[in-house]
Amino acid sequence: MKPAILIVDHGSRRPEANTLVTQLAERVRRRVPDRVVEVAHMELAEPTVAQGLAACAEAGASEVVVHPYFLGPGRHTTQSIPQLVEEAARTLPGLRIRISEPLGLHESLVDVVLARVDQAAP
Repeated sequence: MKPAILIVDHGSRRPEANTLVTQLAERVRRRVPDRVVEVAHMELAEPTVAQGLAACAEAGASEVVVHPYFLGPGRHTTQSIPQLVEEAARTLPGLRIRISEPLGLHESLVDVVLARVDQAAP
């Protein structure tokens, strides 16, 4: 049984915005090929959190870490996502699910901010 990661973003009506989390998941998969990596959108697009968790279970995962792809601990990361996970978990008995912290303040994000600033158009 493989452990799984479910990366959850807000979701958008704009397909190109939703594609970003899919591209991130592809890169995560390359780094951790021993894990199942799926994506979900909290709202506005599919796959939903319930669909993402089901995909993890169907891929053979017995444990899933849900990662809120958000910057800080706001309402979505502290209330909305945990509620969606709890609702979906009722239909997936035996699947162990944990929720990680959002991106937060991490030294790597300083590097990303500085890289984006350096790349800004003149």
